[in-house]
Amino acid sequence: MAAEPGGAVVVPAASVHLDGDLVVPPGARGVVLFAHGSGSSRHSPRNRQVAAALNAAGYGTLLLDLLTADEERVDARTREHRFDIALLGGRLTAAADWLAGRPETGGLPLATFGASTGAAAALITAAERPDRVAAVVSRGGRPDLAGAALARVRAPTLLLVGGADAQVLDLNRAAAARLTVEHEVSVVAGATHLFQEPGTLEEVIARTVTWLDRWLPAAPS
Repeated sequence: MAAEPGGAVVVPAASVHLDGDLVVPPGARGVVLFAHGSGSSRHSPRNRQVAAALNAAGYGTLLLDLLTADEERVDARTREHRFDIALLGGRLTAAADWLAGRPETGGLPLATFGASTGAAAALITAAERPDRVAAVVSRGGRPDLAGAALARVRAPTLLLVGGADAQVLDLNRAAAARLTVEHEVSVVAGATHLFQEPGTLEEVIARTVTWLDRWLPAAPS
């Protein structure tokens, strides 16, 4: 049974349970697993805008809080969890496994979509599940934080960066040089780190849909 729009789910990950929102449109051609950035959550308005557009394009989405409520409260004071890339990557990989076991998503091609530090988690999951993750998209991400996992990624990877986000653009180009698969550093002209400028997030959405349409295989009928 497909999830209703905005359907709340609880995803087990090792010793914790993570809150998420799963949407699977009728006849979905794939599912996109989101990893939010540092200090953000599944309620990120930009990720939710991207997810809604992907749903309209025929893709399922899982927006997930990678930290528990208690961890979020600690992190708001100490910032000790938001840069724990191994923790975030492990939890995103657990979510990918959870999606693989669901009747409505288990047969669908999977992509990971990461923003900011979440991009590193998205790439780690792709490296850990090469037979499962078919594509990766990073929005204003820090793929460099994926470290040694970059060389193990087998999924075609799109790195979307704002043209006015100079430092992050340099980091993305350096990370791209370590990828051994099909990849693209795609610069959105005039955009800063959060893609708040008019039309820039819409450009992110359009390029993401094009990438997914190109690389996600057709779901079994």
